[in-house]
Amino acid sequence: MNKAEVDYSLYLVTDRELLGGREFQQCIKAALEGGVSIVQLREKSVSTRNFLELALEIKQLVAEYEVPLIINDRLDLALAVDADGLHVGQDDLPLAVAKRMLAPDKIIGVSVSTVEEALLAEQQGADYLGVGAMFPTSTKGDAKQVSLEQLSLIKQAVRIPVVAIGGISVSNVGQVMNCGIDGISVVSAILGQADIQRAAAELSLLIKK
Repeated sequence: MNKAEVDYSLYLVTDRELLGGREFQQCIKAALEGGVSIVQLREKSVSTRNFLELALEIKQLVAEYEVPLIINDRLDLALAVDADGLHVGQDDLPLAVAKRMLAPDKIIGVSVSTVEEALLAEQQGADYLGVGAMFPTSTKGDAKQVSLEQLSLIKQAVRIPVVAIGGISVSNVGQVMNCGIDGISVVSAILGQADIQRAAAELSLLIKK
């Protein structure tokens, strides 16, 4: 995969607990049908073996849509399934270590909430930044809040793609996209909705506007 051509506009992060018993793969497929452009597998409550099996299945599914699969935090699993990339937080595996272990064509994203963190991540070789939380979010209760002004400053400070995350929905997506960023990352705004495909399509349309 050519890293320069990755579309970060509608970045889905998974959370099976939002699905209310619905079949995981079918829900991800519906999101892809709706226009999701990149998928991050983040399943904190499953065993390593189950995560591995799930990752292999989802990798096959996203490949049909030519969408990259990113693994959250788990370098071992990203390597095991030959995922397209890895996303790390400030308290996860250091970016420098991940860069050494992953092939040069793999995508590495880093969660940041300040200009200083953003500049350091770019300097260390991050391919994109996840900035947030923009708004209060139920999927990450401990996330630090980032203002729209701060998001704009981060975008202006770096040359790599910037994706906003945290509590983003159809009602506020315009506010974050107006900061000049490259995309939004969502969980419940897609997977928590009754019609997943429609929710993704609506967000995709708003992003293009």
